[in-house]
Amino acid sequence: MAEDVFKALADPTRRRILDELVERDGQSLFEICARLAAKHGLGLSRQAVSQHLAVLEAADLVRTRRQGRYKFHDLNTEPLERIVTRWLRPESPESGP
Repeated sequence: MAEDVFKALADPTRRRILDELVERDGQSLFEICARLAAKHGLGLSRQAVSQHLAVLEAADLVRTRRQGRYKFHDLNTEPLERIVTRWLRPESPESGP
């Protein structure tokens, strides 16, 4: 749903998380926390970052996969593409007489 996407994108921390996944997809929670701290000076707890990731997952902007005991987070751009298609590339109306 577009509402979930807009809610997820409204928060600057969640946008930074997406930026980090664009730069390097398939990160663990630990890696995301470390990158946010090192590059953006955000000293968020793992629980806080996990909550942000849950909002991104609910909006389908982030998908997770497990490998062994590790959980990796991947960017999913499909919801953004649907929004772009809806407003920036609308289907052209049929030309009539």
